Amino acid sequence: MEPLRGDGTTVGETTVVARGCRLDDAPMRAVLETDARPRFFWAAGTESIAARGSAATVTAGGQSRFSDVQAAVEALFEDCSVPDGLPSVARPRAFGGFAFHNGNHEGADSPWDGFPGAAFFLPEIQVTVRDDDAWLTATATGPEAAAEAETLLDEWQARLADHSKCNPGPPPGISHRERTPTQNGWRDQVSAALSSVDRGDLQKVVLAQSLKVALETDLSVPNVMARLSRTYPDCYRFMLSPESGGTFFGATPERLVSVHGRTVRTEALAGSTGRGDTPAEDEWLAAELLDSEKDRHEQKLVADAIRDQLEPFASTVRIGERTIRRLATVQHLRTSITAELDDDEHVLSLVEALHPTPAVGGLPPDAALRTIRETEAFDRGWYAAPIGWVDAAGNGTFAVGIRSAVATEREATLFAGAGIVADSDPDREWDEVQLKYRPILDELE
Repeated sequence: MEPLRGDGTTVGETTVVARGCRLDDAPMRAVLETDARPRFFWAAGTESIAARGSAATVTAGGQSRFSDVQAAVEALFEDCSVPDGLPSVARPRAFGGFAFHNGNHEGADSPWDGFPGAAFFLPEIQVTVRDDDAWLTATATGPEAAAEAETLLDEWQARLADHSKCNPGPPPGISHRERTPTQNGWRDQVSAALSSVDRGDLQKVVLAQSLKVALETDLSVPNVMARLSRTYPDCYRFMLSPESGGTFFGATPERLVSVHGRTVRTEALAGSTGRGDTPAEDEWLAAELLDSEKDRHEQKLVADAIRDQLEPFASTVRIGERTIRRLATVQHLRTSITAELDDDEHVLSLVEALHPTPAVGGLPPDAALRTIRETEAFDRGWYAAPIGWVDAAGNGTFAVGIRSAVATEREATLFAGAGIVADSDPDREWDEVQLKYRPILDELE
């Protein structure tokens, strides 16, 4: 198919130009296996995206990181020329995410070295597949942007056409594990949190653990993503390699927010149990979860808080019925939430309003975040924080970065957490966290 062309527009000295063409085939691995950084992968429902290289990068930190990124991304898209015939599926998007807490998340001994408070990039190469529609988009900046975008498009058309498919290799294997905290330390942390709940200082707090593993062979994150896509096709699969440092990846069941026009979709996900060895046992575990007063209370706190966070923006907020969300190793209570906005809102405005939900933070929010900072002996970095994409119209989708890890070639640090409310049992919560490690751990062992 002939590439779609457009005229560049210039604001000051910056020109951003996109070119696109339809593809017969879209080998995502050809994009992700390149040495160029940043790299991003996203798969949800019938849409998959692979992106690499940066035509423009936005970073921010501190309390204002959400609004700073929004302003910079909006200015970037205002300066972007896109051919009229390029469909929405193929138009450039900015990909990235945020840290869970404010403040610095980098350091010589931190697995989050290279991950600022927020980072987004407009990729040079973006391959998008939705249903059976596959597109290649090339984006360039600068005075010669139009010519550079066309050259990139031609080069990658040829490169993708020549790429041969291959099956993902075996997991790297694990030679050593280090848990933070230990199980005894975890009991102490949960007991302290329960004392705060009993005093009325907290309704809920989500405490997390980290599991650092040494790998026997070099890790290929594209291989992991291919295997996760087979095992967790109903989850949001994501991978982000920033300009430097490791790679953050995962398969999360939790959407933070999706905005299309004035329609907002999100969900309340909380409460957990395992999967059964037989269909009958599976149903029994699901029924037990639905009947659990502790888990229903925890999940209702999340749903009510999300409704309250959306109401200032919305003309209507609709709460669905409580259902079971089944994954390969765990089951959750889930309630869908849909809102209609009063006015047009940028997706990043909703991201800022909703993060962190009580599913990964707690209630009251400030007390819960203070407890997390004072209790956890590691930096969450981008774990349990928003990760996703935004387009020129301010639409986008962000997931919550759980069931995740940050990794280099020979080391990975996994994260998982559990919601602590009245009647939580430390040992049961410990077991729940171990279940939540499984999606990533199974792909490394």
